[in-house]
Order: sequence, then C-alpha cells, then structure tokens
Amino acid sequence: MNPPFIDEKNQPQPALAIPAKIRPLPDLLISQIAAGEVVERPASVLKELLENSLDAGATRIDVVLEAGGVRLMRVTDNGCGMSADDLPLALSRHATSKIASLEDLEHVGSYGFRGEALASITAVARVMVTSRQADSAHAWCLQRSGDEGDAVEPAALTAGTVIEVADLYFNTPARRKFLKTEGTEFAHCDEVFRRMALARPDVAFSLTHQGREKCRLASADFSRRAKEIIGEGFFPQARAVDVAAGPLRLSGLVAMPAYSRAGRDEQYFFVNGRFVRDKLLMHAARQAYEDILHGARHPAYALFLTLDPAGVDVNVHPAKTEVRFRDTRGIHQFVFHAIQRTLATPIATAGEASAGWTGNDTVAVNPAATPLSFSPYATSSPYQAPLRMGEAAAQSYMDFARAAFTSPTGFPTANTTVDAVSPAPTYSAHQEHPLGYAIAQLRGIYVLAKRPRLGAG
Repeated sequence: MNPPFIDEKNQPQPALAIPAKIRPLPDLLISQIAAGEVVERPASVLKELLENSLDAGATRIDVVLEAGGVRLMRVTDNGCGMSADDLPLALSRHATSKIASLEDLEHVGSYGFRGEALASITAVARVMVTSRQADSAHAWCLQRSGDEGDAVEPAALTAGTVIEVADLYFNTPARRKFLKTEGTEFAHCDEVFRRMALARPDVAFSLTHQGREKCRLASADFSRRAKEIIGEGFFPQARAVDVAAGPLRLSGLVAMPAYSRAGRDEQYFFVNGRFVRDKLLMHAARQAYEDILHGARHPAYALFLTLDPAGVDVNVHPAKTEVRFRDTRGIHQFVFHAIQRTLATPIATAGEASAGWTGNDTVAVNPAATPLSFSPYATSSPYQAPLRMGEAAAQSYMDFARAAFTSPTGFPTANTTVDAVSPAPTYSAHQEHPLGYAIAQLRGIYVLAKRPRLGAG
C-alpha cells in the first residue's frame, strides 16, 4: 500500500492511486501531449504553417484568420504542393521530407524538420489540407480531426497548398480556457506574421482578420520590407551592418541610441534565417549599446547571423525559438564587436556604407553565401578632419574663441563685440581651429582633441 502524503501542516492526506501496470498510451493522447509543447496558442499554429509554406518554396503566402485564429486559420501558398500519397503522411507523427539521417539533422537548413507540427495540430483541431503538384491532373484533399479522418479525395485547386485549421482545442476544453481574448491572440499571430515576413522579403505576404485585410506586402528588398514591418521611424535612425569574419556573417540594421524603446518589441534576431529569442545574442547586442544607451531603454535592431549549420543546434526547443551554439564565446564576441563598431562609425562613413545596401543577401536560409572581403578587425583607422565651425549661426562662438585667445586672462573682456554676420576672421596657425584637432574617438561618443594652450604665443 502506498504511504499517505503529509502536507505542509503535517496532516495526512489520502494515498495517491498508482497503477500497478505499465501500459502504452493511445496514439491520440500521445499527439495531444505533444501538442501541448508545439501548439501553445493560435500563433504557434500559424508559425508552423508559415514555415511549411516557405520550406515548400512558396513565393506568395496568404493568411486568413477568424476570432484571433481560434475559430479559423487558413494559410494558402503557391509552393510545390503534395501528392495524394503524401497527404496522410503529412498529418502523421514523425514523418517529414526535410531530413533522413542524423547527418541531415546536424546540418538542417530548413525551417521544419521534426515531423510533429501538423500531427500535433490535427490532435487538437479540425484540419483540412488541399494540395496540388504542378504535374498533377487535379488537387487532393484530406480532412482530419483528432483521431478521426476521411479518405483522400480529389479537389479543385490551381497550385500549391491550402491548410485550414478550425476550432482550435475543440476536444481539449481545459486548454482552450487558457487562451486570451480574440484581440490578444490576433496580436500574437500578427507578431509571428511580421517576423516571418521580415525574414523573407523575397516572398509576398497578406494577412486578413475578420474579413478585413490588415497587411499586404509585395516581394521587395530588405530595406523596403524593414520600413513596412518595423516602421518609417526606425529606418532613418538605423545603420547598416554587414560584417564577416571567417564562417560568421552579421548583417541587417541597428538603430542609433536616439531611437530607443521602452520595451523589446523592435528586436529581431535571425540565425540562418530563423527567428530566435536567444539570451546569448540579446546580451551581446545589449552590451554593444551599454555605454551609449540608458539602462532603462532598449535598442532596436533587425539582424541576421549566418554561420555553418553544424555550428548551431536548432533542435533544443519544440517551438525552435531557442538555439545552442558550439562556440558561444566566439559568437558573443563577434556579434558584440560588429554592432559596437557599426555604432561607433562616423556618420559620413556609415551613410556611404548604407547608401547602396539593400540586404538582398542577408535573408537566405542557406548559409553558403560568399563572405565579404573585409574583416571587422581591420587595423586601418578612418580619417577624420579637424573639427570645424563654418556655419553662420556658429560665428558668435568663433568670435568668443578669438577673444579668449587674445585676452590676457584667457576670457573675453566686457567690451568684446560679437557680430554674428561678420566675415570669418583670419587666425594664425595655432588659432585656426579653436576646438583643436580630433585625435581619437572613445567608446563611440567622446572625442579626444588637441589644441594650443590658451594665451600661447
């Protein structure tokens, strides 16, 4: 007999009933347990469906939601499609076309690879998949809900795949109680949609909710997509990052400290094209802003880290939003220095660097892109001219500085006259630049200058 349980008040409680026999779980219950890890909310379903569409080579994806995605979610793409034999397997557990061996898993370059997403979704929702391959005479359709399903039937569809997910958690009401309001659930879906659209600017996207189109994005370069997703206010304050060192490459946009945020809502980090919430990368980015951003504010950025897939493990979290790097210190230092040096680049140099940058090559999932020809650890320093004040509005300060050099006390006398519109005076060699010559830049915000001593002849 099992011993009684003693609670914190030392009161005996009834013994827990433990089955005496081990038995295998039913397939539906196994899928529902897996769904608890993969399908947290409608946004989780949308993420999986969008990744499947992108893995299928889609160049256009249309999303339709009702009731925040709880009542209905329809994702339509123009990808490669599936055959009649593929449809039942697509809804089965641990069936995938992405990997076939452990070596494939260690070098995975696709978004999906577990073969669990559609099976988990089918366990807690009513799913209908309609798909057609380019060489097929017609499309095929399969419906399934829980452990019940129909046979594959012919259907009408031009090309690609349409997946409808209806009545999420219809058979697990306890899970449905944890969902938030329709507005909140739609906000989470919208954020997933924006992340995927930012990762793939070469793909056209549209999002409709409750019959109203919320967003339509044409295929574009990364600069335009960043303006559409992050906002017009971010882009003028952003600097382009495009740095390579060996197998590592960091590219994208980082905002200057003037464009700081109260939260982390505009922080997008992608590893080999996959959006991640990685503490290592977020810490490296935060540390790069440490000396130029107030501690209560957060930076904004959209960054793509590309590396050999063998150097990162994406199979550490069911939702694939966390990764593990083989060389954590090296990744941290590379990201930190790349962002820090970009922020410390003189404005003119940064403007020239970003003028012709479109980001077309920063979003590829395949990390075999050709590295840049320069290293972030180059030894040459950028040339910086002496500090000058040539604007008419600054003439009063020039007169003030001239008086300081000619006065015996080092300060302008009471009868010093200032004429803001008078011609620029002529100075001697050591007086030509009263603010001196800039000789160094410290931490990207301080300028170290050298000038003659006041009153020197």
